[in-house]
Formats: sequence, structure tokens, C-alpha cells
Amino acid sequence: MAAPQTKPDVTEARLAAHSLPGGGVWATAAREDALSRVRAMGLPTRRDEYWKFTRPDTLVEADAPEAALFETDETAMFDAVDRLKIVFVDGVFDAEASDDLSLEGVTIERLEEASQTDIHWARDVYGVLETNGQIPVARPLATLNTAMAADGILMHVTGKVSKPVNLVYHHKSTTSDAMLHHVIKLDPGADITILENGPAAARFNKVMEVDVADGAGFHHVRTQGRDHERRAATHIFARLGEESVFKSFTLTANGVLTRNECVIEMTGDNGVAHVAGACVGDGDFHHDDTVFITHDAVNCESRQVFKKVLRNGAVGVFQGKILVKQGAQKTDGYQISQSLLLDGDSEFLAKPELEIYADDVACSHGSTSGAIDEEGLFYLRARGVPKSLATDLLTLAFLAEAVEEIEDEGLREEIVGRLEGWLERRRD
Repeated sequence: MAAPQTKPDVTEARLAAHSLPGGGVWATAAREDALSRVRAMGLPTRRDEYWKFTRPDTLVEADAPEAALFETDETAMFDAVDRLKIVFVDGVFDAEASDDLSLEGVTIERLEEASQTDIHWARDVYGVLETNGQIPVARPLATLNTAMAADGILMHVTGKVSKPVNLVYHHKSTTSDAMLHHVIKLDPGADITILENGPAAARFNKVMEVDVADGAGFHHVRTQGRDHERRAATHIFARLGEESVFKSFTLTANGVLTRNECVIEMTGDNGVAHVAGACVGDGDFHHDDTVFITHDAVNCESRQVFKKVLRNGAVGVFQGKILVKQGAQKTDGYQISQSLLLDGDSEFLAKPELEIYADDVACSHGSTSGAIDEEGLFYLRARGVPKSLATDLLTLAFLAEAVEEIEDEGLREEIVGRLEGWLERRRD
């Protein structure tokens, strides 16, 4: 039997498959720093603490595994929403399919173009929040992205944006290996909603850095699917100012391997950070949510709400941590991760954590796994509801707490509709 590759071997092989993008002074400095950092830490292996539940092999190997394309006549997500649409195909910007990038209250640029300048506002955010998010847990796939991503979207939000900005990711090549890096900077009092949808690529590595200034609001709704053989590692790094709001929800349906990381630093008093997710998996499906929220200010609120529905051997992972630093009094931290196992073959692996260095806090965490509620199922069937439909109704009720984290009622209803469709297609 051949000996397994060492971490440096894997890292150098992956780096050799890419070349550092060219650019101006600020982008080149950030990328070169990230390259040195990823070499120092090495790409993840199963021996790393935060990867023990998820095999990173296919995310770090030099070549992306092939992923079959999924054809559907289903209406694309968010098509009924009045939005500004920005389209990427296998990680490449599609100007013809995208709307004009002009919208009141926000300046939108492509990273590929902005990175050629020597001076740009993104210098203070690009790679900076990602670097902060490496302590105390290394996140080398994000560092790899900072070094090698050639494109993405830079948004400077100066006011309350009237309609959402929708980032649409199409998958057209079975061997595509895409990296995108987005930077969103909100000025004091600004507000924006970001929508994301689409399978993106055979293998997708994405970083989004979000800097939310005092009194600003960031709202994010994302859907991932439906190409089942796709693999993705996504990262959100956010920094919150005083009385700022950050809310993010993700729906994942299908995908052989998905790892979503969210790292939030609450640096201003009276901030609010909510991160939620709902996933539905069937068969060869592995879904990992890894969240780390740091409270470093007074009277801040954070919520982590994650629900997973698994069947036919699907695997769900949740790793969530709330860190309350010394002096972060009046912290309100809530964390819940639950799985609904629709058969005896599926598996849910959870690692909830609290680390608290302040004495005036209210923090809680909980994690449960279980089968369908037999009493509820009996109640519905006794009233003439077929078993498959009754199971779907109870499943939607189970997912409701996570879905209700979406503030916009229209977006919430569309997410529920997609969940209903997924369940209906899999009824016995």
C-alpha cells in the first residue's frame, strides 16, 4: 500500500496547478501574503481537528473531480424577484447574462479589474478579514482562495439599496474548478440584501468578506444545488460594528460534498448576528456547517440555527462555537443544531462549543438527532393524510425554525416552496 501524501506534498501539488494572478500593488501584496500563509499552514487533512468529520481530499487535490451536469426545466431561484443580477459561469463573469452594474446606494466592481489598480478601498478588507478569521482555527482553503482567486465582486455600500443584488453561479463544464472572492463593505447606516444561487462549478471555492460598519445592515439568502456531484467549500468572514446587523441563511439541496464556514467577529456594542441553515440530503450526500462567532463587545446577540434532513445514508455535520471574550458582558448567544434522520442509515455528527470569559452572559447550545415524530405522524394519518404527505408536513415543520430566520416574507415563501418540491420529488 502506498504511503499517504504528507501535508506539504498535497499543498505544493495544489499550488502548482495555479498561478498567482497579476495585479496592482494592493492586490499583489495581499495575494503574496496569502500564498506564504497557506504554505506555512498547509492544506487541510483528516488529522486536523476541524476536519475530522469531513474528508477534505477532493477539495485539496490538484485536479477537480468530474461532476455531471444536472438539467432541469425548473424555474431558477429568485427569478421572480426584482433584483440586480450578476452571473458567473464556471467561475467566469458572463457580461451578456448580467445586468448593468449600476445601482443607487452601492458601487459594484469586478475584482479582476479593480485588482489592477495600485490604490483601492478594498485594500483594507480583501484578505484582512480572512486573516483575522485564521485565529484560533486555521482555515487554509480560504487562504488559498485569497492567494489564487482572480475574480469576484467588490461592493461598496453607501446607502440603503432599494433591491437585492443576486449572484448567480452556473455550472457548464464537468471539470470546472472555480474560485471567486467577494468583498462587501457597508458604510455607517447602509443596508443591502445579497442573494446567491446555483451550483457554480464541479469544484467551487468561494470567499466572501463582509465589513459591516456602525448601524449598517447586511442580509444574505443563499441556495446551493442542484447538480448532485458538485463539491464546494465556501467561507464568509464578517466584522460587525456598533448596532450593526448581519443575517445569513443557506438552503442546501443535493451535492456530494459541501462545506460552509462562517466566521463572525462582533467588535461593536449592541450588534446582532444570525446565521441559519437548512439542508436536505439523499444518498451520497455530505454537508458540513462550521461556524465560529466571537463576541468582543457589550450587549451583542448571536444566533446559530441549523436543521438537517437526511435519508438513504446521507451525512450531516455541524461544528459551531460561541467565544465570549473578557469584557463582552450582556452577551446573548444561542446555538441549536438538529437533524431529522428519515432512516437508520443516515448520520449526524455535531460538535457544539461555548468558550466564555465574561460573567454576565446568557449563552446556550443544544444538539439533537431523531426520527420522524410518530405521534404527529399517527395524528395526521388518522385524519386521512397519506403517510408520505404526512412525513413531508412534519419535515417542513422541523425545518421551520431555520427558515423563519429569513426576514423577507417573499424570499421565505420561495425557500419553503423549494423545500416542498424537493420532498415531493422523493415521496414513496
